[in-house]
Amino acid sequence: MWIERIELRVVRVRLAEPFETSFGTSQEELKLLVRLDAEGVTGWGECPAQAFPGYSYETAWTALWISERFLAPACVGKSFDSAEALQKAFSPVRGHPMAKAGIEFALWDALGRQKGRSVSVLIGGTQHAVEAGISLGLQRSDELLIEKTGKAFGRGYRRVKTKIKPGRDLQMLQALRKAFPDRPLMVDANAAYTLHDAPLLARFDELNLTMIEQPLHHGDLLDHAELAKKIRTPICLDESVTDRNAARQALASGACAIINIKAARVGGLAEAIAVHDEAVKRNAPVWCGGLLETGIGRALNVALASLPGFTLPGDLSETARYWPEEDDLFQPAFRLNSGGTLSVPQTPGLGVTPVLTRIEGSTIARAEVRAGSPT
Repeated sequence: MWIERIELRVVRVRLAEPFETSFGTSQEELKLLVRLDAEGVTGWGECPAQAFPGYSYETAWTALWISERFLAPACVGKSFDSAEALQKAFSPVRGHPMAKAGIEFALWDALGRQKGRSVSVLIGGTQHAVEAGISLGLQRSDELLIEKTGKAFGRGYRRVKTKIKPGRDLQMLQALRKAFPDRPLMVDANAAYTLHDAPLLARFDELNLTMIEQPLHHGDLLDHAELAKKIRTPICLDESVTDRNAARQALASGACAIINIKAARVGGLAEAIAVHDEAVKRNAPVWCGGLLETGIGRALNVALASLPGFTLPGDLSETARYWPEEDDLFQPAFRLNSGGTLSVPQTPGLGVTPVLTRIEGSTIARAEVRAGSPT
């Protein structure tokens, strides 16, 4: 597939409601959208790096700069028949996995459209519907958290994840578990604790949580392995698993028993598949996390979650969870099925279509790299 042109757009989109984590509170999001034109077809991708470098050092602005100056020039005017070949072209650029992923996602969409096959089929997906869970940010009160959790289960979500941070943890979770004694609950710390908090985290064992996600520093596998010896609640790693090698080390060392796979975090769909395969080889369950993506990023996540190793509900909420359907930049919207699942698109590519007028109205910065343009 010969790439003729890559267009990059930073868009500003407003969340349906504020979303609070240990990093802070978001009311709106910046995203980098990628349009890739090649051999008469167009593919779209999304780099979900956010406005603030809390979850990752990347932001929408750094991704725009890196993509315009280095990544797009490395692939425009050249032919690629696979995502692996594209990633090889990116290899001289160290880091910036989300920026790389945004372009790679657009290539997957274009390849699927060219071949007349869905991305799920291209990657070997086996599921036509994937289990959906929901992630709730920190709430103003325990009562509000309980109310929103009840509504989520009432909607049909298979499990509820709630964010925690020091000072908003054990007592809040005890109230939540009392309200929902038999429902699947998990927590996400976003690296807010240290090994010194092990006695506190051990108290979570009494709550029968599905897992605790990323309790300690994102770069520390040793302390996670030590924490795993001190608590019974399974540890899931997110930020720590940056690629297939990190997944191998995390599982082999006992730092985690479960992995949250985010394709953007590990640099693309091809690397996410490799992480999945490593976990399957070691009999470790995986699930698909989210980064408040628009419709194109959500479609990519749903395709990834169709792989056979994804045996736990992911953060694959319906579109309306974060964006009003009428505001999302891609259609059709994802809606929750009666069984608490999302349908995997079966149409060519990622299965969603850009609403160009909405994208244009949301754009706050734009860049373009064409074949033959200066690098």
